[in-house]
This record gives sequence, C-alpha cells and structure tokens, in this order.
Amino acid sequence: MKLITAVIRPEKLADVKHALTEMGCNGLIVTEIEGHGTQKGVVQQWRGEKYKVELLPKIKLEMVVKDSEVEKVKKAILTSARTGEIGDGKIFIFDNINQVIRIRTGEEGETAL
Repeated sequence: MKLITAVIRPEKLADVKHALTEMGCNGLIVTEIEGHGTQKGVVQQWRGEKYKVELLPKIKLEMVVKDSEVEKVKKAILTSARTGEIGDGKIFIFDNINQVIRIRTGEEGETAL
C-alpha cells in the first residue's frame, strides 16, 4: 500500500474527484491549504495598488491505495489537474504505509481500504 498526496489548484478539485471516482478510487481526504512553489506567489492589483500574495490557496488530497492502483491514480490526477500553467501542483508517493485498520469492522490490510 502507498500513500499518495497531491497538491492541486482549488478549481481543479471537482475534475480530480470525478476522475478518481471513475477509476474506482473511493477513499479521499481533502484539505484546504496555502503555499507556494517556485513561482513564489503572484503580484496582483486592487484599486490601482499592486501587492504580492506569497501564499496561494491550494487543495491537498491524500489517499492510501493498493500497490496495483498507484499508476492509475497517478495518471488520473495528472490528466485531470493539469492546466499547463505554473502552479498546477505536485504529486508525492510514499511507501510508508505499513498497516490499515478499518475501525468499524476491524478489517486489516488492503481489505480495509
């Protein structure tokens, strides 16, 4: 099992959720976050005054998936979250999931997903 964390644009959340649901990935944690990457924020203008917004709103998605589903989930996120512009986000894949336990039934391992 692997933990996949993706940071995406807020406006792409619906598209990504739809793509993940279509491919059969049902478990998903969504968190509203702020941050910046190499772009270091953006300069905006309001009432003639320019100001810099250093921390941009983003969405963080987290899901634990079976090893056999990692490539499908990665591809679904890539195709549905991409705009081609700076700030599209990142996907992180971690190997550190040792055990999953469903609290309601006590199921363990991949059956608990």
